[in-house]
Amino acid sequence: MEIPERLRWTERNPAGRAWLATLPDRLTECVERWKLRVDPPFAYAFASLAMPAKLPDGTPAVLKLQYPDDDSVHEATALAHWAGRGAIRLLAHDAERRALLVERCVPGTPLHRLPPEAALDVAVGLLPRLWVPAGPPFTPLAEEAAGWAERLPAKWERLNRPFERRLLDAALGLLAGLVPSQGEQVLVNQDLHAGNVLAATREPWLVIDPKPLVGEREFGAVPLVRGPELGDSPAALRHRLDRLSAELGLDRDRVRGWAVVHTLAWSIGEDEVFPHQVETVRRLLDMA
Repeated sequence: MEIPERLRWTERNPAGRAWLATLPDRLTECVERWKLRVDPPFAYAFASLAMPAKLPDGTPAVLKLQYPDDDSVHEATALAHWAGRGAIRLLAHDAERRALLVERCVPGTPLHRLPPEAALDVAVGLLPRLWVPAGPPFTPLAEEAAGWAERLPAKWERLNRPFERRLLDAALGLLAGLVPSQGEQVLVNQDLHAGNVLAATREPWLVIDPKPLVGEREFGAVPLVRGPELGDSPAALRHRLDRLSAELGLDRDRVRGWAVVHTLAWSIGEDEVFPHQVETVRRLLDMA
């Protein structure tokens, strides 16, 4: 089986290697169950094996075999909850195999191919459609944030304090104020960056690959603010923060605070640090 280069990080740890070993059988079982024809996997997938597929009637689809992380465990439930409104449709789901069969976006051009201002226009129209009331089984943002607060200091120490203490202290301080003072709880997607919004035919743009939580709207804008896809500079970062906060009616300080917290939480893994994300935290903290 061909494994995309971006998915080869799974070869570096025992859990990843065990997952890779199961893929051929899982793929065969899903192809047989849903009577699919599949092509080689998409090169961009990072946390799943995602393959173009066709249903028996020729309808284009995507078969996803997920890496069994916690962030994506409710991806299928989120897609079903949105029911195609602003997001791809869920066609079938096998929870035991962590397999999803979903609508394929055609032509599938990512949002970041647009000029940044046009891409932000799309985001301003799309995000409110996704912020719908939700509850269990989705993880509350408050619960997820408690995990960040517990794990971040331990990881920071274990990896020999890879960035200045002020960043860690700032994130923990912001968390203490943000978590108990949240607004209305809606379905938010902590991985909604400009590479996970694709051009389609059923709707002009559709969200893929959600990592859902239930939290306030201010958190829902964070991935597009902090992601470098629409401009990798302090000025571009500030502009996204200002424009999305203003046009979506969000509290700018809370969006910025959640962006600091979430970026730092995702900047440090079990055995590595992502320097660009750490630099993004510095930029956000320098903004008034």
